[in-house]
Amino acid sequence: MPSPAPAAEDGGEAMITMPHRAKQLLIDALDEQWSSLARLLGELVASDWSAPSPLPGWRVRDIVAHLIGTEATLSGQQPPTDPTDYLARPHVRNELGEFNELWVNAMRDLTPQQLLDRFSEVTDRRRAALAELSQEDFDAPSWTPLGPGTYADFMRLRVFDCWMHEQDIRFTVGKPGHDRGVCAELVVDVIVDRLGALVGKAVGAPQGSSITLTLTGPVRRQAHVLVEGTANLVPELPGPATASLRLSSTLCTRLVGGRVEPDDHLADIRIDGDTELGTHLVRNLTSTP
Repeated sequence: MPSPAPAAEDGGEAMITMPHRAKQLLIDALDEQWSSLARLLGELVASDWSAPSPLPGWRVRDIVAHLIGTEATLSGQQPPTDPTDYLARPHVRNELGEFNELWVNAMRDLTPQQLLDRFSEVTDRRRAALAELSQEDFDAPSWTPLGPGTYADFMRLRVFDCWMHEQDIRFTVGKPGHDRGVCAELVVDVIVDRLGALVGKAVGAPQGSSITLTLTGPVRRQAHVLVEGTANLVPELPGPATASLRLSSTLCTRLVGGRVEPDDHLADIRIDGDTELGTHLVRNLTSTP
């Protein structure tokens, strides 16, 4: 993974440099992420739990049930059985989505306090289980939502998923926060790691073209993609980028997660150079693991 680029010229916090697949860093990040979620959930009032989230078909309580279900599965629990054809529902697009609905539906009748208790219990179990693993275990081959990788890659995506869903809840109930620091940095790393594939496949940038993505904060990052045969992340470009995008990390994560409509936010993004290519990239940033 490329090291963070130097901070952009308009000031702000320095970026964090870290070994992103190290066991202890990932354990600490998950601990922080789960703790932040627990604090947020403890602040919710009764009506917040039933508020519709940015995710089609899910309320805030359903997001929490999804998070509980995923960590319960990783703790060795089997998902509940249910004869419902969830794939017939518009917001369920694949087998992973169907799997998520099994857990969500199984917890539909739980009270907010019961959901809080289950979240606390399952994350405590996961903390204990992760602490028992070695760095070699983290380096071992593993399934991930993005395809084959290592267990460390999988845990990076757990940080990504939990952080994104925390932001979904915060957006829904009007409690912004936890948008900087180690967890947010790891989320941006996942996005940057996928930028080359996104430009090459989803955007179809022409040979010889290049893209620069600059995130202005709260997480600050600059990444370059050069299309030569394939589209790849590069430390720097040989000349000016064909198209440059400049936007906040908050908006970038919302776009990548498919939480907002790109055309509603074009005015919030500075596009220099080939504006047609840049706009096409903005409209195709959605790439949720």
